Amino acid sequence: MSSGDTHKTLPVHRPRPHRIGDRLPESAGALRRAWHYHGLSLALTGLFVATMVGQIWSGLYAYNAEQRDHGESTVSLIEYFGTGHFGEATFENWESEFLQMAFYVLLTVFLYQAGSSESKRPDVLEPVDLDPRDAPNTDEAPWPVRRGGFVLVLYENSLSIAFALLFVMSFALHATTGVEEFNADSIAHGRAATNVMGYMASSRFWFESFQNWQSEFLSLAAMVTFSIVLRQRGSPESKPVHAATWETRD
Repeated sequence: MSSGDTHKTLPVHRPRPHRIGDRLPESAGALRRAWHYHGLSLALTGLFVATMVGQIWSGLYAYNAEQRDHGESTVSLIEYFGTGHFGEATFENWESEFLQMAFYVLLTVFLYQAGSSESKRPDVLEPVDLDPRDAPNTDEAPWPVRRGGFVLVLYENSLSIAFALLFVMSFALHATTGVEEFNADSIAHGRAATNVMGYMASSRFWFESFQNWQSEFLSLAAMVTFSIVLRQRGSPESKPVHAATWETRD
């Protein structure tokens, strides 16, 4: 071959991998499939675990520092879980989160915000409003829908009921664990100890509750109103970027 000859390289055509839907190749392994289909809950659970570990670690050191300052003995990690310091800090926050979600689920049933991605459309009968008893085909519906009666009544309100029960549980645990911390402070300042009802009647208990409740309702109000104007491409919590300002949802 002379030096004047040119070498040509044939293009290599690689077949595109088959995909499930638009994103996941059929060759994906079990872990990738799990992440693809359950990544949101896995990521949030991981963040919860990481921040809970951070709370426990920092709380233990803070509690033992207070114990040393008052001439009291320090506690181990296992012992710390049984203190009011840990219980009150944990459950007063859980209480506010579950209260927030219970109210949010219920309020979005019948209240609207024009333009918000978090609201149903004010003048449209949405699929979530339809009575499951009138569904034409329930063969693949969840068992409570096929069973009907009181079971269905509970099921069609089960999301708000679950959050309400979790709020009540957390509220009760806030009271029963927080009284120990309250009494420790009372005794340190020369006041008499009290019981759970006495703690719940105190301004401190309600201050602990309201300071968390107000922040949760503020964040919900911000989410509902910010999503009228602001966007996040790719998030189901946002309207499409091209949507009109007062277009509700998508």
